[in-house]
Amino acid sequence: MNMMTAPLEARPSLRQAHVDFAAPDLPLMLPGRPEMRYDLPKAWRNFRELVKDKEDTSKVTPIFEALPWRGVYDAALSFLKTERAQEIRRKEPSLMKLLDDHETLRKMHKGSLAHVYCDFMEREGLSAHGLVDELDKDRPLNFYWEDQVTWYFNRMRDTHDLMHILSGFGRDALGEQCVLAFTYSQQPSPAHLFLGYAGAVEIAKRKTVKVPVFRAVREAQKMGKACPRLVEMCISDLLPLPIEEVRAKLNIKPPSYYQQAHAMWRAAGIDPYDLMAPAKQAA
Repeated sequence: MNMMTAPLEARPSLRQAHVDFAAPDLPLMLPGRPEMRYDLPKAWRNFRELVKDKEDTSKVTPIFEALPWRGVYDAALSFLKTERAQEIRRKEPSLMKLLDDHETLRKMHKGSLAHVYCDFMEREGLSAHGLVDELDKDRPLNFYWEDQVTWYFNRMRDTHDLMHILSGFGRDALGEQCVLAFTYSQQPSPAHLFLGYAGAVEIAKRKTVKVPVFRAVREAQKMGKACPRLVEMCISDLLPLPIEEVRAKLNIKPPSYYQQAHAMWRAAGIDPYDLMAPAKQAA
Protein backbone atom coordinates (compact mmCIF):
# COMPACT_ATOMS: atom_id res chain seq x y z
CA MET A 1 0.00 0.00 0.00
CA ASN A 2 1.67 3.23 -1.15
CA MET A 3 -0.78 5.71 0.30
CA MET A 4 -3.23 6.02 3.13
CA THR A 5 -6.71 4.61 2.54
CA ALA A 6 -8.68 6.04 5.48
CA PRO A 7 -12.01 7.74 4.62
CA LEU A 8 -11.51 11.18 3.07
CA GLU A 9 -14.16 12.71 5.33
CA ALA A 10 -12.17 11.86 8.47
CA ARG A 11 -10.64 14.83 10.30
CA PRO A 12 -7.03 15.30 9.12
CA SER A 13 -5.75 14.63 12.63
CA LEU A 14 -7.48 11.22 12.52
CA ARG A 15 -6.53 10.15 9.00
CA GLN A 16 -3.37 8.41 10.17
CA ALA A 17 -4.89 6.94 13.33
CA HIS A 18 -4.75 3.42 11.88
CA VAL A 19 -1.01 3.63 11.13
CA ASP A 20 1.39 2.20 13.72
CA PHE A 21 4.34 4.53 13.30
CA ALA A 22 6.28 2.54 15.92
CA ALA A 23 5.98 -0.72 13.96
CA PRO A 24 9.40 -2.33 13.34
CA ASP A 25 8.35 -3.30 9.81
CA LEU A 26 7.09 0.14 8.79
CA PRO A 27 8.72 0.91 5.40
CA LEU A 28 11.51 3.43 5.48
CA MET A 29 10.33 5.33 2.40
CA LEU A 30 7.73 4.10 -0.07
CA PRO A 31 8.40 4.53 -3.79
CA GLY A 32 6.48 7.08 -5.81
CA ARG A 33 6.83 10.08 -3.52
CA PRO A 34 6.67 13.34 -5.50
CA GLU A 35 9.84 15.21 -6.44
CA MET A 36 10.40 18.44 -4.56
CA ARG A 37 9.96 21.28 -7.06
CA TYR A 38 9.61 25.05 -6.79
CA ASP A 39 6.54 26.95 -8.00
CA LEU A 40 7.17 30.65 -7.34
CA PRO A 41 3.86 31.99 -8.78
CA LYS A 42 1.88 29.62 -6.55
CA ALA A 43 3.91 30.69 -3.51
CA TRP A 44 3.38 34.40 -4.19
CA ARG A 45 -0.35 34.01 -4.92
CA ASN A 46 -1.00 32.23 -1.65
CA PHE A 47 1.22 34.61 0.30
CA ARG A 48 -0.83 37.61 -0.86
CA GLU A 49 -3.96 35.88 0.41
CA LEU A 50 -2.25 35.10 3.71
CA VAL A 51 -1.28 38.77 4.13
CA LYS A 52 -4.97 39.68 3.95
CA ASP A 53 -5.73 37.29 6.81
CA LYS A 54 -2.76 35.97 8.77
CA GLU A 55 -5.05 33.53 10.60
CA ASP A 56 -5.97 31.78 7.34
CA THR A 57 -3.47 28.97 7.72
CA SER A 58 -5.01 27.13 4.75
CA LYS A 59 -2.72 29.34 2.64
CA VAL A 60 0.40 28.17 4.45
CA THR A 61 0.50 24.58 3.20
CA PRO A 62 0.39 25.59 -0.51
CA ILE A 63 3.33 27.92 0.09
CA PHE A 64 5.37 25.11 1.58
CA GLU A 65 4.36 22.85 -1.30
CA ALA A 66 5.57 25.53 -3.72
CA LEU A 67 8.83 26.24 -1.86
CA PRO A 68 9.83 22.87 -0.36
CA TRP A 69 12.98 21.80 1.43
CA ARG A 70 14.48 19.94 -1.52
CA GLY A 71 16.88 17.98 0.66
CA VAL A 72 14.25 16.81 3.13
CA TYR A 73 14.17 13.21 1.92
CA ASP A 74 17.94 12.91 2.31
CA ALA A 75 17.82 14.49 5.77
CA ALA A 76 14.98 12.25 6.90
CA LEU A 77 16.61 9.06 5.59
CA SER A 78 19.98 9.96 7.07
CA PHE A 79 18.38 10.31 10.50
CA LEU A 80 16.01 7.35 10.19
CA LYS A 81 18.88 4.98 9.44
CA THR A 82 20.35 5.59 12.91
CA GLU A 83 19.56 3.51 15.97
CA ARG A 84 18.79 6.69 17.90
CA ALA A 85 16.05 7.58 15.42
CA GLN A 86 14.52 4.13 15.69
CA GLU A 87 14.57 4.32 19.48
CA ILE A 88 12.75 7.68 19.36
CA ARG A 89 10.25 6.30 16.83
CA ARG A 90 9.42 3.40 19.15
CA LYS A 91 9.09 5.75 22.10
CA GLU A 92 7.23 8.58 20.33
CA PRO A 93 5.13 7.22 17.45
CA SER A 94 2.92 10.34 17.60
CA LEU A 95 4.05 13.69 18.98
CA MET A 96 0.51 14.98 18.43
CA LYS A 97 -0.89 12.49 20.95
CA LEU A 98 1.98 13.01 23.37
CA LEU A 99 1.59 16.80 23.36
CA ASP A 100 -2.19 16.78 23.59
CA ASP A 101 -2.18 14.57 26.70
CA HIS A 102 -2.24 17.53 29.11
CA GLU A 103 -3.44 15.35 31.98
CA THR A 104 -0.16 13.42 31.89
CA LEU A 105 1.97 16.48 31.15
CA ARG A 106 0.47 18.34 34.12
CA LYS A 107 1.79 15.60 36.45
CA MET A 108 5.32 16.79 35.73
CA HIS A 109 6.99 19.45 37.86
CA LYS A 110 5.87 23.06 37.69
CA GLY A 111 8.34 25.06 35.66
CA SER A 112 9.02 22.08 33.43
CA LEU A 113 8.79 22.34 29.66
CA ALA A 114 5.62 20.22 29.93
CA HIS A 115 3.92 22.72 32.25
CA VAL A 116 4.99 25.76 30.24
CA TYR A 117 3.75 24.02 27.09
CA CYS A 118 0.35 23.29 28.62
CA ASP A 119 0.07 26.85 29.93
CA PHE A 120 0.85 28.27 26.49
CA MET A 121 -1.49 25.98 24.55
CA GLU A 122 -4.39 26.41 26.98
CA ARG A 123 -3.96 30.17 27.17
CA GLU A 124 -3.91 30.46 23.39
CA GLY A 125 -6.72 27.95 22.86
CA LEU A 126 -4.48 25.68 20.79
CA SER A 127 -3.94 21.96 20.43
CA ALA A 128 -1.59 19.77 18.44
CA HIS A 129 -4.46 18.03 16.64
CA GLY A 130 -6.03 21.40 15.91
CA LEU A 131 -2.90 22.48 14.04
CA VAL A 132 -3.06 19.29 11.95
CA ASP A 133 -6.74 19.83 11.16
CA GLU A 134 -6.09 23.41 10.06
CA LEU A 135 -2.96 22.79 7.99
CA ASP A 136 -4.22 19.61 6.34
CA LYS A 137 -7.88 20.47 5.79
CA ASP A 138 -7.36 20.83 2.01
CA ARG A 139 -4.72 18.11 1.70
CA PRO A 140 -5.62 15.35 -0.82
CA LEU A 141 -5.85 11.84 0.58
CA ASN A 142 -3.13 10.63 -1.77
CA PHE A 143 -0.65 12.93 -0.02
CA TYR A 144 -0.61 10.62 3.03
CA TRP A 145 2.07 7.92 2.98
CA GLU A 146 2.44 5.05 5.41
CA ASP A 147 6.18 5.05 5.97
CA GLN A 148 8.83 6.32 8.36
CA VAL A 149 9.47 9.46 6.33
CA THR A 150 5.89 10.49 7.11
CA TRP A 151 6.66 10.03 10.80
CA TYR A 152 9.60 12.42 10.38
CA PHE A 153 7.46 14.91 8.46
CA ASN A 154 4.79 14.77 11.18
CA ARG A 155 7.39 15.69 13.78
CA MET A 156 8.48 18.71 11.75
CA ARG A 157 4.87 19.90 11.90
CA ASP A 158 4.18 18.99 15.52
CA THR A 159 7.23 20.76 16.98
CA HIS A 160 6.03 24.18 15.75
CA ASP A 161 4.50 25.32 19.04
CA LEU A 162 7.45 23.90 21.00
CA MET A 163 9.67 26.20 18.96
CA HIS A 164 7.52 29.15 19.99
CA ILE A 165 7.89 28.24 23.65
CA LEU A 166 11.58 27.34 23.65
CA SER A 167 12.66 30.32 21.54
CA GLY A 168 10.59 32.83 23.52
CA PHE A 169 8.81 34.17 20.42
CA GLY A 170 5.10 34.79 20.93
CA ARG A 171 2.20 34.48 18.51
CA ASP A 172 2.24 38.17 17.64
CA ALA A 173 3.05 39.14 14.05
CA LEU A 174 6.79 39.60 14.66
CA GLY A 175 6.95 36.49 16.83
CA GLU A 176 5.52 34.38 14.03
CA GLN A 177 8.07 35.71 11.54
CA CYS A 178 10.87 35.00 14.00
CA VAL A 179 9.68 31.43 14.53
CA LEU A 180 9.65 30.94 10.76
CA ALA A 181 13.24 32.18 10.52
CA PHE A 182 14.23 29.98 13.49
CA THR A 183 12.56 27.02 11.78
CA TYR A 184 14.36 27.71 8.50
CA SER A 185 17.67 26.99 10.18
CA GLN A 186 16.20 23.75 11.53
CA GLN A 187 14.27 22.71 8.41
CA PRO A 188 15.70 24.74 5.48
CA SER A 189 12.61 25.07 3.32
CA PRO A 190 12.77 28.35 1.35
CA ALA A 191 9.13 28.80 2.40
CA HIS A 192 10.23 29.44 5.98
CA LEU A 193 12.69 32.13 4.91
CA PHE A 194 10.30 33.63 2.35
CA LEU A 195 7.43 33.85 4.83
CA GLY A 196 9.66 35.10 7.63
CA TYR A 197 11.22 37.98 5.72
CA ALA A 198 8.19 38.79 3.56
CA GLY A 199 6.16 38.98 6.75
CA ALA A 200 8.81 41.26 8.25
CA VAL A 201 8.41 43.57 5.23
CA GLU A 202 4.67 43.73 5.87
CA ILE A 203 5.28 44.60 9.53
CA ALA A 204 7.81 47.29 8.58
CA LYS A 205 5.21 48.86 6.28
CA ARG A 206 2.96 49.62 9.24
CA LYS A 207 3.30 53.28 10.12
CA THR A 208 4.34 52.73 13.72
CA VAL A 209 7.54 53.56 15.58
CA LYS A 210 10.75 52.28 14.01
CA VAL A 211 11.78 49.00 15.64
CA PRO A 212 14.48 46.39 14.77
CA VAL A 213 12.12 44.09 12.85
CA PHE A 214 14.68 42.65 10.43
CA ARG A 215 17.36 42.33 13.10
CA ALA A 216 14.89 40.33 15.19
CA VAL A 217 14.17 37.95 12.30
CA ARG A 218 17.86 37.57 11.49
CA GLU A 219 18.65 36.90 15.16
CA ALA A 220 15.96 34.20 15.19
CA GLN A 221 17.57 32.58 12.16
CA LYS A 222 20.90 32.45 14.01
CA MET A 223 19.19 31.02 17.10
CA GLY A 224 17.71 28.20 15.05
CA LYS A 225 21.11 27.38 13.59
CA ALA A 226 22.71 27.15 17.04
CA CYS A 227 19.99 24.79 18.26
CA PRO A 228 20.20 21.04 17.48
CA ARG A 229 17.45 19.95 15.09
CA LEU A 230 14.43 19.68 17.40
CA VAL A 231 12.62 17.15 15.20
CA GLU A 232 15.47 14.74 15.89
CA MET A 233 15.39 15.18 19.67
CA CYS A 234 13.56 12.87 22.07
CA ILE A 235 10.79 15.24 23.15
CA SER A 236 9.55 13.01 25.98
CA ASP A 237 13.01 13.29 27.57
CA LEU A 238 12.87 17.10 27.41
CA LEU A 239 9.32 17.62 28.69
CA PRO A 240 10.01 16.82 32.40
CA LEU A 241 13.03 19.14 32.57
CA PRO A 242 12.92 22.77 33.78
CA ILE A 243 12.42 24.91 30.70
CA GLU A 244 15.58 26.93 31.31
CA GLU A 245 17.56 23.70 31.49
CA VAL A 246 16.08 22.63 28.15
CA ARG A 247 16.98 25.97 26.61
CA ALA A 248 20.55 25.69 27.88
CA LYS A 249 20.74 22.13 26.56
CA LEU A 250 19.61 23.33 23.14
CA ASN A 251 21.82 26.46 23.08
CA ILE A 252 18.79 28.77 23.01
CA LYS A 253 19.38 32.25 24.42
CA PRO A 254 16.75 34.97 24.99
CA PRO A 255 15.96 36.91 21.77
CA SER A 256 17.22 40.44 22.42
CA TYR A 257 15.99 42.28 19.30
CA TYR A 258 12.51 40.76 19.53
CA GLN A 259 12.20 41.84 23.16
CA GLN A 260 13.57 45.27 22.24
CA ALA A 261 10.95 45.66 19.50
CA HIS A 262 8.16 44.77 21.92
CA ALA A 263 9.45 47.25 24.49
CA MET A 264 9.61 50.03 21.91
CA TRP A 265 6.09 49.33 20.65
CA ARG A 266 4.64 49.25 24.15
CA ALA A 267 6.46 52.47 25.09
CA ALA A 268 4.66 54.08 22.14
CA GLY A 269 1.31 52.74 23.31
CA ILE A 270 1.17 50.04 20.64
CA ASP A 271 0.14 46.48 21.41
CA PRO A 272 2.58 44.14 19.55
CA TYR A 273 -0.27 41.64 19.30
CA ASP A 274 -2.50 44.14 17.48
CA LEU A 275 -0.25 45.82 14.95
CA MET A 276 -3.13 46.02 12.48
CA ALA A 277 -4.65 48.79 14.65
CA PRO A 278 -1.74 50.89 15.95
CA ALA A 279 -3.73 54.13 16.04
CA LYS A 280 -6.31 52.63 18.37
CA GLN A 281 -3.64 51.37 20.72
CA ALA A 282 -1.88 54.73 20.79
CA ALA A 283 -5.07 56.67 21.54
